[in-house]
Amino acid sequence: MRAKITYFITAAVLVVFFVLVGGRAVAMMKLGTPLGIGLGLAALIIPLIGVWFLWKNTEFVRKANKLAALLDSEGALPVDELRRTPAGRIDRDSADEVFAKRRAETEDSPDDWRCWFRLAIAYQDARDTPRARKAMQRAIALHDGKPVPS
Repeated sequence: MRAKITYFITAAVLVVFFVLVGGRAVAMMKLGTPLGIGLGLAALIIPLIGVWFLWKNTEFVRKANKLAALLDSEGALPVDELRRTPAGRIDRDSADEVFAKRRAETEDSPDDWRCWFRLAIAYQDARDTPRARKAMQRAIALHDGKPVPS
């Protein structure tokens, strides 16, 4: 729940920032000078890219949460079998063991979105966020019946 609250607060701050930058960009374009119009258009690109990026990330999180809820309803969410350090951090060797199991499971069933979802969790536990994201994108694509990103 804390992650959701943090995400929404961050998104709200970004939206406010985009509105402020967009307002300044429009004000510069209203000056009517070539320099003002050029700087205004350049400044307008920043919030447009930001809104697109925020939208894509929000869609990704929404779809990943949908898959998690579906797996939960099936009773197929991965069980947390990781050892932890006294400080509560995931033990690296433990994460590697679980990752090896998840990778073997995924290699046996490469078209099963459930395996890819569990592999994404294992990547995240092993602190490999880029691969976790790619695995989750693949799980989402397989679930939705869309072309699988390579």
